Amino acid sequence: MTPTQFQQAVLAWFDHHGRKNLPWQHNPTPYRVWVSEVMLQQTQVATVIPYYQRFMAAFPDVVSLAAAPIDQVLHLWTGLGYYARARNLHRAAQQLVADHGGEFPRSVAELETLPGIGRSTAGAIVALSTGQWAPILDGNVKRVLSRCFAVDGWPGQSAVLKRLWALAETHTPAQRVADYTQAMMDLGATLCTRSRPDCPRCPLQQACKANAVGEPQRFPGAKPRKVLPRRQGWLLVATDSEGGVLIEQRPPAGIWGGLWSLPQYESEAALRQAWGLSESSGEPLEPIRHTFSHFQLELFPLRVASTQLAPGEVREASQCWYRVDQPAAIGLAAPIKAFLERTQATLAAGECATEVV
Repeated sequence: MTPTQFQQAVLAWFDHHGRKNLPWQHNPTPYRVWVSEVMLQQTQVATVIPYYQRFMAAFPDVVSLAAAPIDQVLHLWTGLGYYARARNLHRAAQQLVADHGGEFPRSVAELETLPGIGRSTAGAIVALSTGQWAPILDGNVKRVLSRCFAVDGWPGQSAVLKRLWALAETHTPAQRVADYTQAMMDLGATLCTRSRPDCPRCPLQQACKANAVGEPQRFPGAKPRKVLPRRQGWLLVATDSEGGVLIEQRPPAGIWGGLWSLPQYESEAALRQAWGLSESSGEPLEPIRHTFSHFQLELFPLRVASTQLAPGEVREASQCWYRVDQPAAIGLAAPIKAFLERTQATLAAGECATEVV
């Protein structure tokens, strides 16, 4: 199958079966496409849609996003995970306003200079919003190309990635670029799926080398497996007389950067020392376990009453009392939010102030 035949098959399929009513396909400005592409990284369309709609309602353009407090941005992102994406969106919006007058650069190379925008995301912004020629290589497209051309190896390896980019460039047409780009993403998301690919309905079935050898799931090659390291931490769960739970804002970088969480310590001894707690005070609660892409985290909550805390300890402006029944509009780490909701009956909730006094 020649590149032209490949393009024609993909576009013909898109005309009849492609997705054409996704929220970001209506008025596909560079800003709207950008936000959707960032949200869709590591996240499925069905999950993204309600988040995208709420985000657009709050921040309809790049200027409003740039002017928003990071807390508000993270609050609307809570539950999507990979929070560095939200922080990079905010930083990039501010850079667009400061350096480009709120306008998006027109080239892939210029877009790649913005925080959180790689080559594929930049290509998608250009292709989907302007129709200019720009190849993309997101996870769906990698899977389609890997199978169709039987590209061995894990796409994270430089040689494999270089081969896939070459295929993406060769097969991206000069005309109907936006439709082709959406079609390739749709193929990977709906037919050429990671497990149980629907080969009989695929427009590329006859040309697909992986299908010809009867091993579509062999491609793309899997990432080499490794045992995820384990990390542990201890959480202070302090409640006041009104049922409020003490939380604090985490540093901008690192795990849950910029989000609010329960105060965390490397050891139980460090927690007790920080708050002047005796060895017998406090009630251990059910551990929180969460798996990140590069490690597993186990957190041990220790519940105490605020009256048990050493006098004068709770005074940081980055701390506040949080009430589950009247949640403040802040970015709360999703596993912590889920924990507080699970234990609401036990902890009873309280209102979050801007500062603990």
